Amino acid sequence: MPRRTAANLATSGEILRLIRTGEAVTRADLGRVTGLSRPAVQLRVGELLERGLVVERDDAPSTGGRPPVRLEFNAAGGVVLVAALGASRTRVAVCDLAGRELAGRMFAMDVEQGPDTVLPLIMDTWDELLGDRPHSMIRGVGMGVPATVEFAHGRTESARVMASWTGVVIPPIIQERFPVPVLVDNDVNVLAIGEHRGIYPELKDLMFVKISTRIGAGVIAGGEILRGALGAAGEIGHIPVLDGGDVLCRCGNTGCVDSVASGTALLRELRAHGKDVKTIADVTALVRAGDAETMATVREAGRRIGEVLAGAVNILNPSVVVLGGDVAEAFGPLMSSIREVVYRRSTALATRRLRIEPSRLGAGAGISGCAVMVLDHVLSPEAVDEAMTVSVLRGVSG
Repeated sequence: MPRRTAANLATSGEILRLIRTGEAVTRADLGRVTGLSRPAVQLRVGELLERGLVVERDDAPSTGGRPPVRLEFNAAGGVVLVAALGASRTRVAVCDLAGRELAGRMFAMDVEQGPDTVLPLIMDTWDELLGDRPHSMIRGVGMGVPATVEFAHGRTESARVMASWTGVVIPPIIQERFPVPVLVDNDVNVLAIGEHRGIYPELKDLMFVKISTRIGAGVIAGGEILRGALGAAGEIGHIPVLDGGDVLCRCGNTGCVDSVASGTALLRELRAHGKDVKTIADVTALVRAGDAETMATVREAGRRIGEVLAGAVNILNPSVVVLGGDVAEAFGPLMSSIREVVYRRSTALATRRLRIEPSRLGAGAGISGCAVMVLDHVLSPEAVDEAMTVSVLRGVSG
């Protein structure tokens, strides 16, 4: 890591980073860490105070004489708008600059209705959740969608899942009403980000596997989300299993684990055996009642998922595999089967310290991950400096 110098820590954005991380919490600390002069520190702190990103506290302990004024990141200095879209349910929230949810709402919604219906509904919900907060407080927008996303442009690329969204570039649509940075990613990626930052921040390598209407994974590698060249990393649902047969998958191939072991596949299989199941809750009731055929179907789904995950564990060597989504959270037998197959079929080294755990954040991981994603962007030193430059230019032109 390069040595920090006054040259590369001279901006207001870098000063904010030091205050946010607690590396420097007084003006004297900032001067000592950065090598900046007292007037230079004062100028940059003044810019952050004016923008509402920092507040002053005079309750620091004194070592004699007047106590130093402590600088603190102001989480209440703005908000971010976030939305975690699922195939059938969507969660929308307003969060502060620390990622804490201030107001939220979850509702049933079929995303296949398309962006012309779904996006206006989400934006109307944000306006309602904002209440009396002015739009000037909004710093950014983060959104997760159940489709492959070209992250750099916020464009959905899946042709068979969310077909009506194919090729839609989401940020400009949102920015017509909320002219702030808009970040869009795959729904499982934001779940992985949320679980990693909220529960396992000390780990560098994590895999989040969502087992719900469909199956997908989000991968944290070296502490960062792994998106791949075009945003398609983590699409484990479309890896074929040995006995997947000729069941057609939504991707166009046959025998994919998504087509034979997802929540949709479980319901189809059980109905074919004469079970009256309409939702995963109905399957859960049969499992709790000890229905042997249902238990066997659930265990078989776990075995197939474990087969795919064993290969992923060998390739990625994560410290923890987190299992989330409606199906994973509902069935202990499924999780047991996954664990058994992964530990049996992965290499001894890859599983030596591997943990396979249920999600601890549940559906909240989506909102948390969206918030982290957009906050890491809008509060980065580069983004803060750019926003301040734009603000100054507007002031001069006005």
